[in-house]
Amino acid sequence: MLAVADQAIEKESAILTPLAAEFNKRGHSLYLVGGSVRDALLGRLGNDLDFTTDARPDTTREILDSWAEVVWDTGIEFGTLSAEKRGRQIEITTFRADTYDQVSRNPEVTFGDTLEGDLIRRDFRCNAIAVAVRGDDSREFIDPLGGFDDVVAGVLDTPGEPEVSFGDDPLRMLRACRFASQLGFTVAPRVLEALSDMSGQITRITVERIGAELDKLICGADPSLGIDLMVESGLAEFIIPEIPAMKMTQDEHRQHKDVYQHSLQVMRQAMEQEEPGEPDLVLRWAALLHDCGKPNTRAYSESGAVTFHHHEVVGAKLVRRRFRKLKYAKKTTEDIAQLVFLHMRFHGYGDAKWTDSAVRRYVTDAGDLLPRLNKIVRADCTTRNRRKAARLARACDDLEVRIDELAAAEDLAKVRPDLDGNDIMEILDLKPGPEVGAAWKHMKEVRLDKGPLEREDAILELKHWWEEFQG
Repeated sequence: MLAVADQAIEKESAILTPLAAEFNKRGHSLYLVGGSVRDALLGRLGNDLDFTTDARPDTTREILDSWAEVVWDTGIEFGTLSAEKRGRQIEITTFRADTYDQVSRNPEVTFGDTLEGDLIRRDFRCNAIAVAVRGDDSREFIDPLGGFDDVVAGVLDTPGEPEVSFGDDPLRMLRACRFASQLGFTVAPRVLEALSDMSGQITRITVERIGAELDKLICGADPSLGIDLMVESGLAEFIIPEIPAMKMTQDEHRQHKDVYQHSLQVMRQAMEQEEPGEPDLVLRWAALLHDCGKPNTRAYSESGAVTFHHHEVVGAKLVRRRFRKLKYAKKTTEDIAQLVFLHMRFHGYGDAKWTDSAVRRYVTDAGDLLPRLNKIVRADCTTRNRRKAARLARACDDLEVRIDELAAAEDLAKVRPDLDGNDIMEILDLKPGPEVGAAWKHMKEVRLDKGPLEREDAILELKHWWEEFQG
């Protein structure tokens, strides 16, 4: 593993060596540190490189101004400067020796004098490993806290007592869940115990920072691991309680699936359908939360069968409420909520042939979310019954063929009434007002029901509606 890391770092020597030389010339040291070293050990060093140094921020700024292509100093009050060089993002932070009041999460920023002092204040030992890079192209692996062993074992453990670490910065608890998702690591027993005991302290963190960590978790290689840790530790109850609420106790006859495990599986199956490239944040959230309305709608019929009537409507409301509280972007919130609201539309397609009108409405209501909605529909099949699964897959295939056929004939992505507002005002001799809006809405419904009409037929339809509307 050390050889793998050294090879990965060696590939960056064209950037690292000259930068280290600039620090060395001024009598300072430079260390690759944290996630960069961890990822190098795992053979996944990316384009973002993190460093620490004994040089003070003013000196670092002076070096970067002459070395980098672009420099940002937005974090300089915390000793951090960022830069870009040959497509690499560089972040350099002066040794820190902060103190915390264990009430807020805002540290009293103080700069340290030793690498060891800087490493011991980091969140997890796997992120407390450094590599000294030097201007003569030599390197030295430095691991005073045993972080290498944690990387090898795939374990998340804190440099000191986890209660102190999480008390200093409760966001580290959520970062443990995020690293579980991204790296596949498990948490040490003492860390899990501290997570469970201290989960309520996550409320000290701003919702914006919580949301940023949640998105990184959801976009990880295996978000189910991070979600499970959030739920098991109790963190989820304080962050997004709609997820643990899906762990509903089944009745004695097991008349419904374990909604929580089903939802995790649907998310995994949706991820398998993602396009190459970046993870689809909206798709993953919607797949995970598509059934979050079931706990509030579970009921039993007279025969004893369990029902979840209108759970998609309730679920969409829950999603909107939660994501607004987490201050997510409006479009992201609405897209996730709309997918939750629409995920039941497909059910029944294979049993009763849809009319062209029904297909048009399905496409129109989904809008630009249609590809994601189709993926969730396909993913929302976790049955072990192969015949049932195959039947659903065939129905999905058939619907998508019909959508393509109608789209080719009618341009479904741009479904509009056959008569626009100006036409309506001219034909009915109206001025702008609510009557024009009502007429437009009616003609839109006609377009969805009947498809494109000849202009003469559309005019007759409008005049017929207008007579009834006035009468």
